[in-house]
Amino acid sequence: MENFIKTVAPNIWAYRTRFIQSLLDTWSLFLIPGIISFILGIFFGVVLTITKKGGIKQNTVIFRIIDTIINIFRAIPFVILLIFLIPFTRLMVGTAIGVRGAVIPLIFGTVPFFSRQVETALANVSPGKIEAARAMGSGTFGLIFRVYLHEAVPELARVTTITAISLVGLTTMAGAVGAGGIGSFAINYGQGQGHPDIVNVCVVVLLVAVCIIQAIGSFVAKKTTNRTFIHKIYKKDNI
Repeated sequence: MENFIKTVAPNIWAYRTRFIQSLLDTWSLFLIPGIISFILGIFFGVVLTITKKGGIKQNTVIFRIIDTIINIFRAIPFVILLIFLIPFTRLMVGTAIGVRGAVIPLIFGTVPFFSRQVETALANVSPGKIEAARAMGSGTFGLIFRVYLHEAVPELARVTTITAISLVGLTTMAGAVGAGGIGSFAINYGQGQGHPDIVNVCVVVLLVAVCIIQAIGSFVAKKTTNRTFIHKIYKKDNI
């Protein structure tokens, strides 16, 4: 294996320590913002769904505020968002560079996108099932957790996959402005020093990562499609 790597990508072997560190940095840039964005995206997506006109907890003021904020941040290109958030990022984590400095912008870049995806996924839940659950006595939280989120699991798996793949791209883009990771490694040691094998390997790594994410997302979506659990929920919780 060592000889193969030296032959196919000699510069990757020469900078193997930095390459491994860039992989770890990319993992951190993906995992930390990814988990936080997933939680916040689900939350805001649910709030948008239930507070919109005709929602189970219609509230025009809350809907308009969140809707406007999401639209604003979605309209800002990520590179500009990185620069725009520098003062806030320094205030929050003490630095605007490196992995720590990229976490905040990645969250701001991902949450609005994922929130919209979640809102769309929840909008596909059958109104009939919502009304049926209401008629059987389910409250707001019951409708959210036992109907909306349960019924939307396959679609949520799909939109989560889309968002995760998008986040991989954002981590690479963040690397271009000093956040570390694969993007930074490919630019500094590949393009900057004229080593095409480094660029090629980084591209392959990203392609493999995207394929794995897509495969996992497709598997989860397939396994959770056509599940019939509404009647089970009614029976179990007597709602």
